[in-house]
Amino acid sequence: MAGIRRGGSIAALAMISLVTALPAASADRKSAPAPVSRPLYVTQAPIVMLKDLDSGAILFSRGADKRFAPASMAKVMTAYVVLDLIRKGELSRDKQFTVDEATWKKWNGSTGGSTMFLRPREKVSVDELLKGLITVSGNDAAAVLAVGIDGSEEAFVKRMNAIAAHIGMDSSRFGTPNGWPDGGVTKVSAADLITLADRLIRDHPDAYARYFSIPKLEHGTSPDGKPIVQRNRNPILGRFAGADGLKTGHTAEAGYCFLGSAKRGGRRLIMVVAGMGSEKARRDEAERLMRWGFDEWEGRELIPAGASLGPIDVGKGAAPAVATEAGIAVRMTVPKGYAGGYRAVMRTRAPLAAPVVRGTPIADLIVTPDGLPPQTTPLLAAADVREGGWWARTRTGFYRLTGW
Repeated sequence: MAGIRRGGSIAALAMISLVTALPAASADRKSAPAPVSRPLYVTQAPIVMLKDLDSGAILFSRGADKRFAPASMAKVMTAYVVLDLIRKGELSRDKQFTVDEATWKKWNGSTGGSTMFLRPREKVSVDELLKGLITVSGNDAAAVLAVGIDGSEEAFVKRMNAIAAHIGMDSSRFGTPNGWPDGGVTKVSAADLITLADRLIRDHPDAYARYFSIPKLEHGTSPDGKPIVQRNRNPILGRFAGADGLKTGHTAEAGYCFLGSAKRGGRRLIMVVAGMGSEKARRDEAERLMRWGFDEWEGRELIPAGASLGPIDVGKGAAPAVATEAGIAVRMTVPKGYAGGYRAVMRTRAPLAAPVVRGTPIADLIVTPDGLPPQTTPLLAAADVREGGWWARTRTGFYRLTGW
């Protein structure tokens, strides 16, 4: 980067311009660069989306805004809600819930679809329920978590919808914690599922590694006393190098669907495929799409993980400003062999309202490669800033006037 130019924070939108030092940098060009030829991908799938998480680049999209029933992919939303409660200290992984009779009757293996074979009156930990929810798509696990946390599935679903709206899943609505057919209430879009997976992986990286790539689950015993062992239903886990999550789904309306992720060479891709006619077609399409994303595109690191990108003003805070940092390495995703430059701008609303919590997204880094659409990566607060008293507010005003 040749330089950093900081914009005034008096306006509602504060910006920092980062101009590249690449030979083909376009910062001073008067006309827009010609569009770059994108790698070709051909598919029969009606709903497909592929995103590079590090850069925010959408590599392929078809039918991404069409709403459909996600079936068991809804369990990723349930997992996000539970993991958020754990992170906030409002729930412990060791907390045990009791499987009540009503929940067992509704969701046991003979009547309730996919199951981790919970027994009535069994005490089971949140940790084990999360494993059953994600690894074997246990409808019973989802229901026990919902009832244990909020007293009923209905109350938990309200929490799901509130959090979905908060993280930007504008086209989605949930009617159950497990995605069981509910008369058309539960609907999502591929774009929203990508948003959910992106937030889950960013917000809960350790939990994602802990729960989403378990190859098999052993829980319960069969009538003859043998342990029940079920394999993970992720169709590319163990088949595609780097695959490590998330969930499958199947409904008569949407066909065979998959929300998946894989990481190779520091790059992470997230994908949705929906509307496939069989399990094999779903698996083959998922593998082919992921391979295309890694083989035909490359990620070029612009900013290392943990790097600071300058401060943002904080209103009524104990400190007048907070530094931004890259939570992960920021990469520009371009076709293999790309020879162009780029422009980068940090965008945020300023001043931020105190309190500010370290690690929360407070800005976006928008990178525009020559001839390609903009790519957006969230930037995080590098420190906590609590609310300040009258002296802190006076100091903040002085800082804005003088820069000291």
